[in-house]
Parts: sequence; C-alpha cells; structure tokens
Amino acid sequence: MLSPAEKTRWVAARARELGFELCGVAPAGPLDERGKLPEWLASGYAGEMKYLHDARRADPAFVLPGAKSVIVAALNYNSPRPLSIEAMKPAVIEDFPRGWISRYAWGSDYHDLLLGKLEELLAAMRAEFAETFEARAYVDTGPILERVAAKQAGLGWLAKNTLLINQRVGSWLFLGVILSTLELAPSVGGGEALPRDLCGSCTRCLDACPTQAFPEPYVLDARRCISYLTIELRGAIPEELRAPMGAHVFGCDICQDVCPWNRRAPATALGAFLPREFQAATDADSESPRSEPRSLFAPELEWLAGLTREEFSALFRGSAVKRAKWRGLVRNACVALGNAKFAGGSPTRDRVLALLDRLATSDDALIAEHAEWAAARVRAAD
Repeated sequence: MLSPAEKTRWVAARARELGFELCGVAPAGPLDERGKLPEWLASGYAGEMKYLHDARRADPAFVLPGAKSVIVAALNYNSPRPLSIEAMKPAVIEDFPRGWISRYAWGSDYHDLLLGKLEELLAAMRAEFAETFEARAYVDTGPILERVAAKQAGLGWLAKNTLLINQRVGSWLFLGVILSTLELAPSVGGGEALPRDLCGSCTRCLDACPTQAFPEPYVLDARRCISYLTIELRGAIPEELRAPMGAHVFGCDICQDVCPWNRRAPATALGAFLPREFQAATDADSESPRSEPRSLFAPELEWLAGLTREEFSALFRGSAVKRAKWRGLVRNACVALGNAKFAGGSPTRDRVLALLDRLATSDDALIAEHAEWAAARVRAAD
C-alpha cells in the first residue's frame, strides 16, 4: 500500500496528465485564515452574494465529515489574445462599438470542463488506491474557500487583488477542489514553507481598478467590483459606477492585465477556452448587420443589447456568460453603449441611439432605465 506522501505524488502526476497546470494537497483543517471571513462579511463587502455567508466555508469538515485532505487543481485559461487594456483603449468609434467579456468566459463553461477533469482524477484515484474513501468535487459550487485552500496546498500566494498568483504561471487559473476522507500528505510540510508573497511594494492592480473596488490591499469590496456589478448584481447598477465600468459587459480582467506576474504567463493549449464564434445575423434580426462571424472576444455591443431572451438562451448554452441572465447582459450592454465615444453626426451614433431609444421603452423596467441613461449620455456628448 502506498504511503500518504506517495499517494500525493501520484495524484499530482495524474492531474498533470489530465492537463492541470498545478495540483497540490492541503490538510482538511480550517480555511478561514486569521478569522478574516466574518469581518469581511460584516463589512457588507459581499453585497448580494448571500451564499458567501454559509458557515461551512470556514472548515471542510463541515462539508464532508471525516475529511482529511483537500486536493486543489488549477487549470490555465490564458487564451492567446490581447489584454483588455490593449484591445479596449478609448477611441472614437466609427463602425461597431465593442464590449469586453472577461477572458475566462470566452469559450466553454469552465465549470463543466473543470468538473469533468476532477471527476476523471477522482475515478483514477479510486482505481489506483485500495482503500475505500469518500470524496466530493467542486468547481465554485461548494462552500469552500478555494483560493485559501490553494495557498495552503502550495500553489501560490494570495495577492493584493485577492487572487491566487503562482510565480511560474501567473493568475489566469481556474481552481477546482476535491474533498476526501483519504489520507494524503500535504504538499507543503516537513519544514517547507508556503509560497512567499511576492507582491512587494507593487500596487498596479489597486491603482488600475476603475471603480476603486479595493479599500485596502488584500481586501475587495465586491459591491464596487465590475465583475460583481455585471454578473452577480441583479438590480440597477449604481449610477456613480456606470461610467467607470467603461465597455465591460461580463466580468473584468484589469487587475490581472496589469499584474507583472502575468507578463510571461503561458497560453492555454485547450481549444475549449478560445473565444466562441457565432454566425453573423441577417439584416432582418440585427441592428448592425455584418458578414463576418461574431466572437466573444470584444463582441459588438449592439448585437448583445439587441438579443431576445430566446437568442440569449440559445447562444450562451454551455457558456459562463449565461450566469448574467438575459436582462443582466442587455443592461450591461446598454451601460457600455452609453460610455462609447462616437464621431459627431456618424451613422453609427444614430444607429446606436435608435437601438437605445427602443430599449428605453422595454417592458422590463431595469433594461428601460439603463437604456434611457445610456441614450442621454450619448446625446450629452455632442
């Protein structure tokens, strides 16, 4: 029978064979470092994300009784395309205003792909190890502090933007965990120290945040985060935050784009994470007809704002973008259109205004409000 240390090495090697960039094991002890989670929640920084208040997040033993090990695996999603700070530089729009969808949502839904790989790893473990054990695999679906577990498993450090950074591969990483009653040796132990925090005096991520979502280093106020505003928030976006959102319609990559540790981050070899492409719409069902395929890399805002519920459901099946819901994505596209800069008297501006004026009469009050705000912004820019 293999020793706990040998099992850990076997798990890490099998994970690499399955395409995981990193894999480590943390002991299944308390994950809330220094009791910070209750303080963060009490500050209201979680916004409307009530699921973060689940008390089980503090300790894996509350999730899986008898848990001894937390396997953390990381999958690289860094698609070889320009960064948002390069692709979305402010410019006067002559043809089609474009929005930004976060890098992680360009391709297939990572929840499905990563969970499938974790289940493959778990099946391989059951076949390899003689003893019976219980296990549960999660990808953002369980009450687990994945990033803290990843740190304790030796995969990296928690940066000033609160994300996990690995010195070799950066921060473009999806994290998945397997809780198990199987006894594995921690990846970090026996005198070996956890990865050192290498952020140093750098504050580029904090300084670059357009909505000032970091009240201090290592602390995120989700209520001001563009990712929260475009995905988690179901109601109206606070008016003072709409202009700083710029062209973002789903998530935000800025704090990772500017991070020096991502300058040499390797690109993923997984085609599933490359931007999805869609066949162009016809004149009859599009405000901005065109011939080339549409892509989730810098997509046309008029296309997104003009989608019906049915089109949204069909187009984003199997995509992480569906999390924003139809009304949320249309709301976000309206805000981004309101932040676009058009040449005076251009047909593009007139076309956008016609679309926004139509959406301002929507039966959905949330969409109507944001479309009206956006139309007023475009007209005020004359």
